[in-house]
Amino acid sequence: MRTLYNILFLIFFALSSPYYFWRLRRRGNWTAGFAQRFASYDASVKQALTNRHVIWIHAVSVGEVGLCAQLISALEPCAPNAKIVVSCTTTTGMAEYRRRLPNHVTKIYYPVDRRKYVRRALATIRPEAIILLEAEIWPNFLWRARDLKIPTFLVNARLSNRSFPRYKKIGFLFRPLFAAFAGVGCQNQEDARRMIEVGCRRDIVQAVGNLKFDAAKSSEASSPDVRGLLRQAGMPADALILVAGSTHDGEEILLADMAQRLREKFPKLFLILVPRHFERCKELGQKLRSRGVKLAFRSEIFPNTQLEPGTVDCLLVNTTGELKFFYEPATVVFIGKSLTASGGQNPIEPAALGKPVIFGPHMQNFGDIVQTFLKTNAAVQVKDAGELERAFAGLLADAGRRDALGRAAQAVVAENLGAVGRTVAMILPHLESRGIWLNPKR
Repeated sequence: MRTLYNILFLIFFALSSPYYFWRLRRRGNWTAGFAQRFASYDASVKQALTNRHVIWIHAVSVGEVGLCAQLISALEPCAPNAKIVVSCTTTTGMAEYRRRLPNHVTKIYYPVDRRKYVRRALATIRPEAIILLEAEIWPNFLWRARDLKIPTFLVNARLSNRSFPRYKKIGFLFRPLFAAFAGVGCQNQEDARRMIEVGCRRDIVQAVGNLKFDAAKSSEASSPDVRGLLRQAGMPADALILVAGSTHDGEEILLADMAQRLREKFPKLFLILVPRHFERCKELGQKLRSRGVKLAFRSEIFPNTQLEPGTVDCLLVNTTGELKFFYEPATVVFIGKSLTASGGQNPIEPAALGKPVIFGPHMQNFGDIVQTFLKTNAAVQVKDAGELERAFAGLLADAGRRDALGRAAQAVVAENLGAVGRTVAMILPHLESRGIWLNPKR
């Protein structure tokens, strides 16, 4: 099985490499740490790990980095002599790691899942435990960890309606990998059932809740002055602010056209677009300006910038890691990847801030969360673009309705806190068995 996988992986890697290299170059900052993807580490990384009990935590990209930060904050006081190493796959994830995590946390790129790179990575890092966030399953990495008897945990685990049948279909490959996990913390009971069905041992699977609720309530020591930035961009002090977060291709144009029409009734409406992939912003900005949108890029607003009121009615955020801060002044929030794309994005962050949240029909990746919000009248879901525009108009005109939605959303978040603590409690006994000293006052 391993031989067949490695043959197929090499073929896939050779065919797909040009595309992935193109994506790396497009996102920028791709050369720094590039050799780490092939398990080549410089002396500073090796020195930081010498004679240390290492816990390796992996999060794929920006969306999981916040969860990783929360997990580290809860784990470090419990295991103060442990050395934390974090990895990610994307350059945007690495930028967020460097922004959010302290210097004593070692940050690396996850190795390409070729056998020799995985062996070299694990031989260098020598982790006492591995924690994978959500469902990042790479066979060679997990096979080698199992061979070395390193306890591996899958946390905030979920299996979507799309991925669940796939794992079942090729169960001959994945069932032994899932069976090797030392602990699996799932977002809910349905995900726990699915994890058991694809091969996880029943006794190690727990429904601990969704870490995203805890991450949404976290605060950061430093954050941009978004309100000041919007004043610099010429936004009126009494503007109604529509924030569209993590949007995907096609949604921005629709939203900009809606905003133009809505300004007939709400002349001081200000639109903030935060695309999920910032590298699309240059081309997107050209399209928006060609449609008459008075646009400014976030990167153009410097400390000494002061645009005249009325010269800009749309801010296009072409930076990463700032979405949460742009939710704070919002009057109404739209969740992207839910109208013209499928899957949806995280609605919890604006909900935690007490914002009225609207999303489209395609929120499959957050199905249980969406149902919780809808059952408690804590969010609005629309079927199409026409219904979305009407929902915007209704909420912009009704402050009482906005406040009611925001209070209900905050209540949902408050009721679902605690997943981080339960996840750490699942992991700690295994750390102690590996010789990691645990703080008795934890």
